[in-house]
Amino acid sequence: MLAIVCPGQGSQTPGFLAPWLELDGTRDLLASLSDAAGVDLIRHGTESDEETIKDTAVAQPLIVAAGLVAAAALEADAAAPESTVVAGHSVGEITAAAVTGVLSPAEALSLVRVRATGMARAAAATPTGMAAVVGGDQDEVLAAIEAAGLTPANVNGAGQIVAAGTAEALGALAESAPARARVIPLKVAGAFHTEHMRPAVDDLAAHVAGLSPSDPRLPLLSNRDGEAVESGTDVLARIVDQVTRPVRWDLCMATMATRQVTGVLELLPGGTLTGLAKRGLKGTAQLAVKTPEDLDAARAFLAEHSA
Repeated sequence: MLAIVCPGQGSQTPGFLAPWLELDGTRDLLASLSDAAGVDLIRHGTESDEETIKDTAVAQPLIVAAGLVAAAALEADAAAPESTVVAGHSVGEITAAAVTGVLSPAEALSLVRVRATGMARAAAATPTGMAAVVGGDQDEVLAAIEAAGLTPANVNGAGQIVAAGTAEALGALAESAPARARVIPLKVAGAFHTEHMRPAVDDLAAHVAGLSPSDPRLPLLSNRDGEAVESGTDVLARIVDQVTRPVRWDLCMATMATRQVTGVLELLPGGTLTGLAKRGLKGTAQLAVKTPEDLDAARAFLAEHSA
């Protein structure tokens, strides 16, 4: 049983799309996705520095486009059997919606354009951010996050919870880290999946109201509760709500375990979610797509775990 997973913001690195432009059709695909996103994805994916691609308005379209480039190269929409589970982390839910046919690639990039610009404006209003709290006792970590005036914005499982809130509160948490835990600042520009993002919701909801989504072709797990969502309309409603709700990736992995997933394939820019699966889904094989050199192994992996 296969799971295809799509990473979220913070997984991007400078120049990571450069080798993909050597594949036939990738430049044209990225050009069309750039038009839909209103962002020069080719330039930002090959030339822009770390600080530039950290900007939410750039990072989110870049990550969704990268996942769709990898999916197209793998022909994942045709190669994955109907039993394949698909899930995306945070903005990766939009990638997953396109992979499962809820949205076209162009619709996905138009949607992420609205989401990213709205969240960027919300982030600019108050200095906020996020930090991963790795290790420690989960109850103690959650208590420390609450005591610092922060929100557990991502409950990722595998001993990782992401705290979000003001820069001052994040600094206080780092200075008084929970026992046996490390606090690691993340390369994001705001306190995503908290009430700090409330100003982004209205525009996103208005945009979604104008779409006509299809129902997902493959089981699509929601960040809200880890459950498979059968209605395309419900998928988009949850993507809107998730802007201010915690990401429960731990519950997504729990569903993968219940469905007896044997292999987790992470689309570009891969590494983060397979790392969580290695610790949270022990005994499950993982493969992260990072460069075109990974494609042959990914195709073999897809075939092996599609039985």
